[in-house]
Amino acid sequence: MTLPVTALTAAIVAIMLLITAIDTVRQRLRARAAFGDASDSRLIMASRSHGNLAEHGPIVVIMIALLEMVPVNHMALTGVAIFFLAARALHIIGIYAPISTRPPLPRLLGVIGTWLTMAVLILWILYLVVTVNG
Repeated sequence: MTLPVTALTAAIVAIMLLITAIDTVRQRLRARAAFGDASDSRLIMASRSHGNLAEHGPIVVIMIALLEMVPVNHMALTGVAIFFLAARALHIIGIYAPISTRPPLPRLLGVIGTWLTMAVLILWILYLVVTVNG
């Protein structure tokens, strides 16, 4: 396989998307809500866990693929991909955590981990664009 890190990352993101989509439909059926969230907290949690992953997953997978197509440190890229997947798993766990006055720690760590991953990938790509093509 030409892009093994990308392929594995995309497959795991797809599994996470499928699981969160199934739960969203399950919660939608339970709440009898064809559209919207019916102000149902479990449906909102399921929908947001799926939607947030759908918002962040594709661009990260694309950036990993772009980096994997040029000669970069394979182990470092694998580490970044694992960090991203762990952050997304924490975010999903945190979304489902009991609601209090503050966001649950796993959700906070998931958000920060996702943003750190994106920042690292953005900077890595910009560095390569400037140094390799500049």
